[in-house]
Amino acid sequence: MSLSTALSGLNAAETALQTISNNLANMNTDGYKSQTSTFADLFYQTYGNSGSGNPIQTGLGVQVTGTSQDFSNGAVASTGVSSNMALNGAGFFVVQNSSGAQTYTRNGDFTTNASGQLTTLGGQLVMGYPVMNGVVSASSALQPINVGSGTSAPATPTANFSVTANLNAGTAANGTFQSPISVYDSLGNSHVLTINYTLTAPNTWSYNVTVPSSDLQGGTGSTTQIATGTLNFNNSGQLVSPASPIALSIGSLADGASNMNLNWQLTDASGNSLLTQTASASSNNATSQDGFASGVLSSYSVLSDGTVDGTFSNGQTRAIGQVAVASFANTEGLTLDGDNQYSATAASGAAVIGAAGTAGRGTIAGSSVEQSNVDMATQFSELIVYQRAYEANAKAITAFDQMEQATIQMKS
Repeated sequence: MSLSTALSGLNAAETALQTISNNLANMNTDGYKSQTSTFADLFYQTYGNSGSGNPIQTGLGVQVTGTSQDFSNGAVASTGVSSNMALNGAGFFVVQNSSGAQTYTRNGDFTTNASGQLTTLGGQLVMGYPVMNGVVSASSALQPINVGSGTSAPATPTANFSVTANLNAGTAANGTFQSPISVYDSLGNSHVLTINYTLTAPNTWSYNVTVPSSDLQGGTGSTTQIATGTLNFNNSGQLVSPASPIALSIGSLADGASNMNLNWQLTDASGNSLLTQTASASSNNATSQDGFASGVLSSYSVLSDGTVDGTFSNGQTRAIGQVAVASFANTEGLTLDGDNQYSATAASGAAVIGAAGTAGRGTIAGSSVEQSNVDMATQFSELIVYQRAYEANAKAITAFDQMEQATIQMKS
């Protein structure tokens, strides 16, 4: 019995040393969480009671009751790699293996596969919410996040445009000036509108807007007029009519795009006229329009809520997905699968999945990774303690062995 008691101490110390060794081995593993072995004493043998009535008991050793994990944050290190991300606070990234099973990880050292999907270094897909019509759909089923160069932004047809220009008040009668501006149709093709101004009377200019005839089905000549009207200025050179905006329409486009319905905005957001008539040279100072050609993804970044913002070759920036974060009622109940992966169990409860920064979930730092939270000084001090415990139990076994040998010799 004495030998078995000391042997249980050896086994417990060995388990603790193994846990410490594993911690030290993973001190440079991104997202690794330090473990600690916990113990409890075994059943007691009761020999009777003392004179005061207190029980006389001898313990039968020690047992390992579990290994607990320290889920506190490790240091966040910037990597400059767009696919990397670190969780600040509670939660786990949701990943999916080739069989479709979901596991969870704190290691955000992600990369991309040949299809442009975010993956762990082990090949599991990083899961998140899709984007529909430019908006993250948090009610949709999780799917892989794609950040490949083939990701595209659809064309956005121009709906509004403006021209900031001055018309020379000293222009001779019937003198002209032009303002060209490019707009985009529903297919992303550009069309150059030309606004032609003609001075018809003091403070009065006529305008006509043309488009190249080649841009229209059955177009003839070099240009086709799509709008005409009159611009009236006051004696301070400010436009007084027409009211903004002027509606224009372009139909039957040669490329098969939808008809274009445009608004020519004549004033800025504060109501100030964008067209003036002063005694200085006619000039085009600026143009603006809200359409875009189609574009392909050129770069991306991850925001604190997990939204993946893509920058496209057409200058647009839009969400292309949102990384999902899982939380659990009891993180200690998760099982470690290796490769920095955890699986849910009955003890942990089912994963509650949502956006980073909500419902107690941590936020995400893009282009960064969370380092191991192993404290080397603590591990070495505990290593010494358990080494001494192992040696003490080994000496106890030696002593018990000598006592048994002496007892055997007494019988011979």
